[in-house]
This record gives sequence, C-alpha cells and structure tokens, in this order.
Amino acid sequence: MATGKAPCITLNNGRKMPQLGLGTWLSLEGEAKEAIRYAIDIGYRHIDCAMLYGNEKEVGEAIRDKINDGTVKREDIFITTKLWNTFHEYDQVVPTCKKSLENLGLDYVDLYLVHWPVAQKQTEMDPRKPFGKTEVIKHDFTETWKGMEECVKLGLAKSIGLSNFNSKQVLRILDMAKILPVTNQVEVNPHLNQKKLTKFCKDRNIVITAYSPFGSPARTWAKPGQPEIAFDHPTFVKIAEKHGKTSSQVILRYLVDIGSVPIPKSTNKERLRLNLDIFDFKLDDEDIAAIDAMNMDYRAVPALDLMESDEYPFKNVEF
Repeated sequence: MATGKAPCITLNNGRKMPQLGLGTWLSLEGEAKEAIRYAIDIGYRHIDCAMLYGNEKEVGEAIRDKINDGTVKREDIFITTKLWNTFHEYDQVVPTCKKSLENLGLDYVDLYLVHWPVAQKQTEMDPRKPFGKTEVIKHDFTETWKGMEECVKLGLAKSIGLSNFNSKQVLRILDMAKILPVTNQVEVNPHLNQKKLTKFCKDRNIVITAYSPFGSPARTWAKPGQPEIAFDHPTFVKIAEKHGKTSSQVILRYLVDIGSVPIPKSTNKERLRLNLDIFDFKLDDEDIAAIDAMNMDYRAVPALDLMESDEYPFKNVEF
C-alpha cells in the first residue's frame, strides 16, 4: 500500500492501515466528493464512510475518479464503511455489505465495521431519516459478527471490526470470533481520551480508531453550556507555539501519540492540509500530561436514541 503522507500501522491480520484518515460524517451533500478528491491529491490514503451517512456513492465516485486519472491505484487506498443497526440479522449482513460495495462502485472494502452494538428495526418510512423511523430490538451481536466473518470469507471485506463497543462487548466478540476484529472505532478527543479502553484493546491487539477528534463541533444536538473543545485554550496554544503547529494539529498528534488513529472530518482545503501535516513532530511527556488533564469523560456523541437497548454501550460500564 502506498502510504501517502501518513505512516501505516500493521493490524492484527497483517494488513496495513494509514495512521490518519478522512472522516466523512456530517459532510454536506456534494461536499464529500470534492473534499475526497482533493484529499487524495495531497496524500490522504484512508477514507472513512458509512451506509448511515448516505454518502457512499459520493465517496466511491471520488475514489474512482482518482484511480481513473492515475493518481492512485485501488490497493493504495484504505476504505472503511459500516453495517447499520437495521441489518444485524446474520442473513442480512452479506447482502448489506454487497449493497455498500454497489454504492461505492468497488469490489471490496478494506475495513467493514459493525457501526453500533445495538440492533434496530425500521417501523415506518420517514424521508428525513436514511432508514425511516426505527426502534431498538433485542438481538445478539455475536450472530452479526458471524455475518461479518462471511464478508471476509467471500472477499467483500479485507478486514472487519467494531465501532462504539465497550470493553465487555469487545470481550463477547473475542470469546466467539474466528476472525478477530482489527479495530474498535470510538469517540476520542481531549475531553474523552479513552485511555482505559485504548489499553484494553491494545492488550488484545485491537487498534482504536478515533472519531470526533475535535468533539464534533458540527453536531446538531449540542446544547448551550455543554463542553466544547476550544482551539484557543491556553494549553493547546502553548503546545502549538512550542512546536510551530496549530492547536488542531496538536490535538491530532496527541491522539496519535496516545495510540489511536484519528479520522478528522473536513471539507475545507486548508484544514485538510493541516490535519495531515502532523507526522513531522511528536509531543513530549509534558505536553501529553497537560492534555491528559483536560479529560472529563464527556461524550459529545452519546447516541441517546439508542439508550433503551440492553446493548447501549455507554451505560453502567467502566469503559
């Protein structure tokens, strides 16, 4: 795999994943395609999307454009997409993965994730929501994992993993898995540094992928008075000046240095460039300790609409 500008880490199945990716959650329609094409041009090789985001077709078009114009080969790009909650039944996993591949216009994805440990069913159509109105249902996600393993056996996904699973849920997968998850993609940022979960997963050779590295400032459910990650915070400003970087670069470097793979979302060309330009410096112990002190275990993406499920991952668990 061509690494672009981000070094690669080796996953537990021997495959390589670039240590920084481009997230596409909350990218507005029409923005993702242009952003991805530019991102690939400047050295991004890791693109994260999901069926839920409704942008798989755009993502696929952008990637195919850059393959067709000779900028990259398919094997140079690491593409992630995710199985949504309404398709957790074993016999739905492979068809849903195939649908994502059809949307992307690709023969395989590099990584396929179970988006949440919570299963849902569609109750009625709602044009404002990708899968209509839904309600949580009881379903054993270990059965879902068996379907994920089939995706690997059929060559639809090179690697499979988890997203938003807590430590106990990860263990349930490990206890039955024939193909191990390579990653657990969770929210990680200075207000939620996930050090316990990161160590837990690292001890089991599972990489943490960090979504919402800046605390999801574009989230629509934010309420006044809730914590926000401020780039002008004196801690970030001081460390940024010390290294000749920006606060956002310091945050992303922090996430790399504590052992995660950040996937910041942006459609702004300057920010896309800055986000990738974090591999020519390293934070020292003092820097990391200062940012560690900002942790408050505050979750910007609590997925409160899933709270009724017995599998809601953020309730009554240590990490």
